[in-house]
Amino acid sequence: MTTGVRRRMGVEERRQQLIGVALELFSARSPDEVSIDEIAAAAGISRPLVYHYFPGKQSLYEAALRRAAEELATRFVEPREGPLGARLLRVMKRFFDFVDEHGPGFSALMRGGPAVGSTTTNAMIDDVRQAAYEQIMSHLDIAEPPVRLTLVVRSWVSLAEATALLWLDGREIPRAELELQLVHDFAALCAVSAAYDDGMAAVVVRILEQEPLEGPFGELVGRLMAIAPTVMEQVVADDRTA
Repeated sequence: MTTGVRRRMGVEERRQQLIGVALELFSARSPDEVSIDEIAAAAGISRPLVYHYFPGKQSLYEAALRRAAEELATRFVEPREGPLGARLLRVMKRFFDFVDEHGPGFSALMRGGPAVGSTTTNAMIDDVRQAAYEQIMSHLDIAEPPVRLTLVVRSWVSLAEATALLWLDGREIPRAELELQLVHDFAALCAVSAAYDDGMAAVVVRILEQEPLEGPFGELVGRLMAIAPTVMEQVVADDRTA
């Protein structure tokens, strides 16, 4: 017969345990609904001991958000192999894996939650967005990117964030469809920008040259070509009745 002995944790180990427990609880429910007593019980320690490692719920909450932000930033890391469209789709799948698994925590991070407006939280959000931007730019591998490309990539990162938040409110659209749509959105943003800038036009041509017809970008072209005749017929009909 063995007797269970609780192992004594070091200070940093205990801090990391509490952050992990808090993040798990915040991922299942809104941080406002999680109490210090619940965190203590889940960690197997007393309420006063939680306060020994963190001065209050707010500091523990911010530490949990920091870990969530660091994990979220890694979801944009992707090997630079294969067509860009396929890479972006893999990134979106990992991004939505995180959103799906940590819904309330993701919302708290991006919307601020109890820490809304705090300098610390805003800095964490900015770090995630910057990491995502740098990863996407690295895949484009352009020594001197056009100014419009910077706008496109940053706009797309914001679009992915906003789309995920809206999806969490009701999950009314299948996840896989949104992941693919966001990849198509990236191509569409680039294409529209290319209509105004020669540098962006060159970027789009370069991307499409490396894309297979069966890839995400090829699929978008196919979808647009399929609806083009209907749109043109409607335009002609409108002109005749005008």
